[in-house]
Amino acid sequence: MCDEWIEENWAGLVRHGLKVRAWLHDETSPFQRIQVADTEPYGRVLMLDGIFQTSERDEHYYHEMLAHPALVTAPEIARVLIVGGGDGGTARQVLRHAEVRELVMVEIDERVVRVSQEYLPGIASAFGDARLELRFEDGVRYLADAPDGAFDVIILDGSDPVGPSRSLFGAAFYQQCARVLEPAGVFALQSESPNVMGDLWREVQGALRGVFPRVHPYFGYAPLYGCGMWTWTHCSRCVDPLAVIERRAGAVEHHTRYYHRGIHRGAFALPNELRRGFD
Repeated sequence: MCDEWIEENWAGLVRHGLKVRAWLHDETSPFQRIQVADTEPYGRVLMLDGIFQTSERDEHYYHEMLAHPALVTAPEIARVLIVGGGDGGTARQVLRHAEVRELVMVEIDERVVRVSQEYLPGIASAFGDARLELRFEDGVRYLADAPDGAFDVIILDGSDPVGPSRSLFGAAFYQQCARVLEPAGVFALQSESPNVMGDLWREVQGALRGVFPRVHPYFGYAPLYGCGMWTWTHCSRCVDPLAVIERRAGAVEHHTRYYHRGIHRGAFALPNELRRGFD
């Protein structure tokens, strides 16, 4: 038994610690440090550059909320792009939808995928799906080269804006996403916690509103991140995020652990302290 704790320290302001049972993996790829620990509260946990990314026991809160609100509201979901998401959890949720014919996942660091397949096989279980095209390259470059209107849904599954994820935050990247989306498509992304990242949260919301006519943050839990409230954001030119396609949502609810239509509708209710200035 390993008598050790691991801690994530956010900007010197907040610490979140987990009791370690055993260290399973530690390497430095060309892009970042990749670690996997078996922990007391969350089972196996993936960390990148010292930042908690996902865990066996709570990943469903994050991945289901990132994927399904976009996929049950976009008019078409045949062609989906994920930027990032190397642990495979978002891809697994996307591929629960039978209407998805093609999923392209662009991950800059192949080692994150391979480590996840080895140590987090329950999360990284969809990489063998024939509909998935896995590309190891820079997501910014991939989008710059992609044709207009190539995808019905784009999902940004990036970590905090440090290391290789830094270029995935900001108006320039969001503009490329808007261009590559089909005109009635939906762009969804994780958008941090306003509790301890308030300035960053407002910066992201402002940048998105400069690109998309409809920008709707929504709220839920990500226990591993230690921030209480976590947010994702639903962006489009014309799609109502509350106009759920019932047959599609009903089908996926048979598989989800957290997400359902009631959670979906409630998640888009902004707290007053955040609603002021954004509605």
